[in-house]
Amino acid sequence: MTTPIGPVILFDDDHHMYVLPDRASAEAWWEMPDEYACGFDALARPLRMTGEPHRVSLELSGGEPAEADLRRLVAAHDQRFLHGQAPPRASDLADFVAGLSVEG
Repeated sequence: MTTPIGPVILFDDDHHMYVLPDRASAEAWWEMPDEYACGFDALARPLRMTGEPHRVSLELSGGEPAEADLRRLVAAHDQRFLHGQAPPRASDLADFVAGLSVEG
């Protein structure tokens, strides 16, 4: 499978997290590729962003799923930006991702 599965979880260069329903909505919503730090699809597969301002594209980076990295970044985001809110506690990845708040 070569297409990212939604939702997609993106982190900007300040490590703020954005959860968007799918690849198309993420590409339409994200404006500046140089503000992108990292991202994952719903299967915790790393994403790469390419393109120009207001015309970005997301694709799988070819790396293995990185569930531990995704969980670590979500926890760091919640601690930094959502004071007092804990990340989803689900041990199953699908349930964990489903517990994230989707933008818009």
